[in-house]
Amino acid sequence: MPSRLTNTFDALRKAQRPGLVTYTTAADPDVARSTDILRALDRAGADILEVGVPFSDPLADGPVIQRATERALAAGGNLRVTLDIIRNVRSDVKAPIVVFSYANPLLRMGTAEFAKQASAAGVDGVLALDLPIEEAGAFQSTMDASGLDTIFLLSPTTTDERIRKAAKLGRGFLYGISRLGVTGARDQVAEGAEAMVRRIRAFTSMPIALGFGISRPEHVAEVGGFADAAVVGSALVALIAKESGSPQLVERVEAYVRSLRAACRPRELAG
Repeated sequence: MPSRLTNTFDALRKAQRPGLVTYTTAADPDVARSTDILRALDRAGADILEVGVPFSDPLADGPVIQRATERALAAGGNLRVTLDIIRNVRSDVKAPIVVFSYANPLLRMGTAEFAKQASAAGVDGVLALDLPIEEAGAFQSTMDASGLDTIFLLSPTTTDERIRKAAKLGRGFLYGISRLGVTGARDQVAEGAEAMVRRIRAFTSMPIALGFGISRPEHVAEVGGFADAAVVGSALVALIAKESGSPQLVERVEAYVRSLRAACRPRELAG
C-alpha cells in the first residue's frame, strides 16, 4: 500500500504544484506549544511536517537550530517525547510527518524499538541525518518492515554512486540540500540548486525536496519551479524563537506558513 508520503507527492504532481515542507524542533519552545505549532502548520497548508529530535551535538545545524535544540532539551525534549508529541497530534494532522534525527538517539533506543514506536505514533518517514548510505541497508529494512519510509540527504558533493544508492534504498522522497555548510536562512537560493536537482533527477524519478537557506515566499516559488517541494526550517525556527514570549506565537507561525504556502502555485500559473 502506498505510504502517506507517496500519496502526498502523487497529489502534488496531479495538481502540478510544488509542495511545502516545514521543519520544527520537537519541544521548542516547550512541549505544549510545540504540539500546538504542529497543528498550526497543518492548518496553514504545509504538505509535510518534519519534526526534529533534540540532540546534544547537532553537527549539521547552524546557530538558529542549535539554540532551538537547547531550548527543547531544557524543556525535557528527547526522542520519546518527540514520538509522544506526534502521537498526540496525529489524529488532527492530515500531512505526513517525518522524524528528522541524528543516528545516535535512534541507535540508543534500538532501531527495531524505534520503528515499532514510531509506527504506532503515526510517523510516516525518518531521516537519520548522519547515517552513511553505505551502512543504511539494515536500517532501511527495519523501517520498511514497520511501514516507515527512509529518506536520504543529498548534498552538492554527493557522488553519482551515492545518489544511485540513495535512490535505490530511499522511499517517499529524497532531500537535497542546496549548499554546503550548516543550516540557516539566506537572502538568496543557492546558485547551483537547480543544477543539483537536475543531477539527482538523472538517476531517479523519486520526488526531490530542496532545503537549506529557504526563508521567503519568493524562495519557495523559485525552488518550486524545479524541485517537487521546498523545505523551510531555520527561518521558521527563528520565528518561533522571536515570538516564544508572545501569546500570539502560534498565530504568527501559522500566518508565516500561510504566506509560504501561497507561493506554491500551480506551475502553469507561476511567474
